[in-house]
Amino acid sequence: MPETHTIILVSQDGKEESFECAEDAAVLSAAEAAEITIPAGCRKGMCGSCRGRCSQGNYELRSFSEDILSESDRERDEVLLCQTFPKGPLTIEVPVDHAQLVAGPIPEFSCELLSNEELGGSVRRLRLKALPDETGSINTAFEPGQFLELQIPGTETQRAYSLANAPNWSGDMEFLIRLQPDGLFSSWLDKEARPGDTLRACGPQGDFTIKEGSLAPRRFVAGGTGVAPMFSMLRQMSESQETQDARLYFGLNTEEEIFAKSELDELEASLSNLSVQICIWTPGPDWQGFTGSPVDALKIDLVDDLAKGTQPEVYLCGPPGMVNAALAMIEDVGLPAENVFSERFVAN
Repeated sequence: MPETHTIILVSQDGKEESFECAEDAAVLSAAEAAEITIPAGCRKGMCGSCRGRCSQGNYELRSFSEDILSESDRERDEVLLCQTFPKGPLTIEVPVDHAQLVAGPIPEFSCELLSNEELGGSVRRLRLKALPDETGSINTAFEPGQFLELQIPGTETQRAYSLANAPNWSGDMEFLIRLQPDGLFSSWLDKEARPGDTLRACGPQGDFTIKEGSLAPRRFVAGGTGVAPMFSMLRQMSESQETQDARLYFGLNTEEEIFAKSELDELEASLSNLSVQICIWTPGPDWQGFTGSPVDALKIDLVDDLAKGTQPEVYLCGPPGMVNAALAMIEDVGLPAENVFSERFVAN
């Protein structure tokens, strides 16, 4: 019988929760069995949602994406809890508050597909509405930046997508989803999804959320559909009439990939302190905007911010290469790490 070890989770507010985990079980699975809630997405080492840092103990890391957990990450003993198997007692720091750890199982609910709209650049805007539960209640409260896992009807296949709309009490949800060749959810969305379809959803989940109560300037850096949680954050800022300086750097490979341009224009008009910069890596000869990556554009402004004594908050969401490049640049120019919030994603 596999040996069992004590796992201690330390929340970002310094509180602890402990449970037992067998050597043949992943820490995430054992935590869930103990009714401890850790943010998680794919559970296959491909999304990075269940990231933590092991400050004590020996463990085995199994299958994971090198894009999500790099060699330098592993040198800092960062781990993905869905792929971490204990070899002895472990102490693991997790980037969530204690209240979330003990909040109970992640909610599941049904929702109705309202619309499936092409936005350009092979991106769809999927609008869903949560259906009332058995008590007649709709409870889909989420924080800007969080995600849901959506299940393809009639299957067990789930995919995680960030919400793009502002929090609301009506159960309305919006997602920006790039169609991936041979992707299971993409194929369903492209060929089968129809208004009136019913999906199961799990969430909200994730700790990539906006820092509440802060008056610091905000810099949002997005690659592709990594702009979805930025939409949610900025729409919330607009509804709350927040006044701090905000800039969105939206990175795409070519002009043909641009999507949601009218929505960006509307957002810029509704939030007077917001400026939006679309960054094209390989533009055509007629492109008049910024040429380069969103990290390049951020660096120009960030160096200027720091020279003026301003330390903005930076929010990063996109492919691992973009996020890793941004983190390295931010460290190099000297912005404190506690001002930086990031989420990586890999197309699945």
